[in-house]
Amino acid sequence: MLVIKRKESESILIGDDIEIIISEISQDKVKIAINAPKDIKITRKELAETCEFNINASEQISKISLNNIKLSLKNTDKK
Repeated sequence: MLVIKRKESESILIGDDIEIIISEISQDKVKIAINAPKDIKITRKELAETCEFNINASEQISKISLNNIKLSLKNTDKK
């Protein structure tokens, strides 16, 4: 991992096509701007992790569980 100190309005280049600019620094946050080609996917890490967690959780549901839910819903409708 590379660690670099930057001041407001300074930037970092990644390869030839990606520039990360420090646009604002406040007490506990840093606002960054990213210039990159449109075909480069940029995602916040916590969103990617949440998405992965949800995909894994949805894969855990078995057909038996879905059938049990279906039966429960049918029994609820009869009441």
